[in-house]
Amino acid sequence: MPLPLVLCLILAMLAAGPLVTPVAGRSWAGGALYGLCLAVSGLLLVAGLLGLAAAGAGTAPQLVRLPLGVPWIGAGFRLDGLSAFFLIVVNFAAAAASLFALGYGRHELAPRRVLPFYPVFLAGMNLVVLANDAYSFLFSWELMSVASWFLVMAHNHDPANRRAGYVYLIMAALSTQMLLVTFGLLSDFGSHLDFEAIRTAHPPVEIARLVVLAAVIGVGAKAGLVPLHVWLPLAHPAAPSHVSALMSGVMTKVAIYGLVRILFDLLGPPEWTWGAGILFIGGVTAVMGVLYALMQHDLKRLLAYHTVENIGIIAIGIGLALAFRANGFGLGAALALTAALFHVLNHSLFKSLLFFGAGAVLTATGKRDLDHLGGLIRGMPITAFCFLMGSAAISALPPLNGFVSEWLALQAILISPELPQWVLKFLVPMVGAGLALSAALAAACFVKAFGIAFLGRARTVAAERARETDRCSQAAMLALVAACVLAGVLPGMVVDALAPVVTLLVGFHMPTQSSEPWLTLVATTPERSSYNGLVLMVFIAVSALVAVYGIHGLASRRRRRAGAWDCGYPETSPATQYTAASFAQPIRRVFASVVFSARESVDMPVPGDLRPARLTLTLRDPVWAVLYRPVVETVDTAAGMVSRARTLSIRQHLSLVYAVLILLLVVLALWQ
Repeated sequence: MPLPLVLCLILAMLAAGPLVTPVAGRSWAGGALYGLCLAVSGLLLVAGLLGLAAAGAGTAPQLVRLPLGVPWIGAGFRLDGLSAFFLIVVNFAAAAASLFALGYGRHELAPRRVLPFYPVFLAGMNLVVLANDAYSFLFSWELMSVASWFLVMAHNHDPANRRAGYVYLIMAALSTQMLLVTFGLLSDFGSHLDFEAIRTAHPPVEIARLVVLAAVIGVGAKAGLVPLHVWLPLAHPAAPSHVSALMSGVMTKVAIYGLVRILFDLLGPPEWTWGAGILFIGGVTAVMGVLYALMQHDLKRLLAYHTVENIGIIAIGIGLALAFRANGFGLGAALALTAALFHVLNHSLFKSLLFFGAGAVLTATGKRDLDHLGGLIRGMPITAFCFLMGSAAISALPPLNGFVSEWLALQAILISPELPQWVLKFLVPMVGAGLALSAALAAACFVKAFGIAFLGRARTVAAERARETDRCSQAAMLALVAACVLAGVLPGMVVDALAPVVTLLVGFHMPTQSSEPWLTLVATTPERSSYNGLVLMVFIAVSALVAVYGIHGLASRRRRRAGAWDCGYPETSPATQYTAASFAQPIRRVFASVVFSARESVDMPVPGDLRPARLTLTLRDPVWAVLYRPVVETVDTAAGMVSRARTLSIRQHLSLVYAVLILLLVVLALWQ
């Protein structure tokens, strides 16, 4: 598809926001807008697939320059293999979110605050991955950030949502400022803003190190790398669920695109220390993200923290690829980068699916607290099935897609002893252990999430009365389930599709998978490591059928019914079930007592006191306490001083001005 046509489609989506504003309150406006976004996202998805196929065939990238933006260079756009892949990631999830919103949007309480900014948000993300100069990139980045901020603030009557919007705005501003520094250094302070010129003008080593630092901070503040993740668990639950899916599953991947574009395409040959730093940050982010998630009872907040974990997994792959590339190990760099990009695609699929499931639960019950749910599988069987599949995928269980990308990352870790630096020889196995730990804890976390929300008895009347969501929402979830299964069962097709992208960035690619028998995935060599998702799926299906036949076919036909043994005290109250807190208590006592300084206190009434016993849990967020709270307190103190200064009398103001003048004269005298 020609790039000018792609830009016209994005312009149509961008113009839909202002055009829908006057009629946003009408009943038909949401369906019309989401239908338009679904159609345009579908066409842009086709454009991404065609662009990726063209990159595989060796076709030169498409370039377009518009007479907009900076007067002397205009606005440049480019469609190459990397842009095409991220167009696929953005628009597959955008199409699914728009389909989901056709039903979910009917329940939106503030459509006037959502509809005008939704298409602008989608257009901004698409423009970021197509930008071919620093000005266009930063303009599109800000467009994406501001539109998403308006969506976060859609329900601004809630004080928690206002706080989420405030924190998100600050972190978005930090992200843009650091990216401004990044491109300022790359472009020699604006002398060549075009990406083509930046590629040929590699900065000195000292400047390149500053670029890496600024880029990691700028991208990390948008993607959710620890310790820049604080906005993410606040903003994602505040936004409408289809927007939460896009922010968590797609916008964070657009940030990853920016990091990959800068480090692998624009900056030039890397140093191994860059990879070591990103690898360490990724390992800490993965482990901290899943530990944060385990402590949560709010379903959407739990999913938001798992985004932090998965961004850490992607960062691990990027750091390994940089380390391998710096040491001249092309196959290792290709394997690690393929794992990172594969996980970008996978996370956009299963995290969007899980947020859709959370949105369906919220629509049916009005609840997000796990302790107010339970038994939803009876009233919402399709949603329960889709959420279960998403839970299995994010827990890296085969034969679903989440397993494949994490398996590829572990294969890259296993060949890391070939790296010569001793720091990497110690660091990479530690990060590998952290990756394995995060996968195990993610499985435990989603056993809790699915079990407490969908199994057992309903804990509230709303959960007991919950019924299945609308057909559009079900279709969107089932489409993502199918994508998760296909990407897990046929991973070789995805790896081969990523080959031109990886070759563009590191000069090598993984072995061609289409030539392997039985759709086997080979990481390096067949003798060393291979995986066959299709055979594994058939084995699981056959084993399940045999087990079912053995239990139901060979067992006695006589039916016996009896009450379950409950220590002689029959009690059907939902209060006798596990809660989210009690389910996570063993893991919390092992990990959170060290990481979060978790403390439990029990208020046990004396005999005769009719008060209920209460268990109180306190957690200390180390990142907030060490990094952010001092800044907040300093700002509050300074603001209080400025506020008090406004109430001074004229004499006090003049005295203050005189004192400051004397101080400046003293400083000037000492300086000379």
